[in-house]
Amino acid sequence: MKIAVINGPNLNMLGRREARHYGSLTLAEINERLQELAHGLGLELSFFQSNHEGELVEALQRAGQEAEGVVLNAGAYTHTSVAMRDAVACCGAPVVEVHLSNPQAREEFRRVSLLAEVCQGSVAGFGWRSYALALWWFAQEGSRSA
Repeated sequence: MKIAVINGPNLNMLGRREARHYGSLTLAEINERLQELAHGLGLELSFFQSNHEGELVEALQRAGQEAEGVVLNAGAYTHTSVAMRDAVACCGAPVVEVHLSNPQAREEFRRVSLLAEVCQGSVAGFGWRSYALALWWFAQEGSRSA
């Protein structure tokens, strides 16, 4: 099963920003851990990160054609982007929303997800393991028929 892991704005700065919220791992280190986990779960991963909304929308559109599922950390666009919501809704593959921190325990503006309603599910607050839990779900349950 092919899974696209898509990361939004500022996630390229992991390891250098707000470690108390996001941990000390870089995005490359998280991707390495996910790749190791995916191998054991029988999943094939592709990775994409952008700080640009349009590029993320296009990545979601491609993922719907090329992958059986998407793990999406849309970063701040989670709370602001109708375009990202619409891209998830028409993606054609199940999307699991992930967050390193727990948005419900943070600033009020972070507590609203425009994406949650159109995602298969959400995993938040477990650091890099939020991604791992999403991959586990795809390995166990996820498919286009989910």
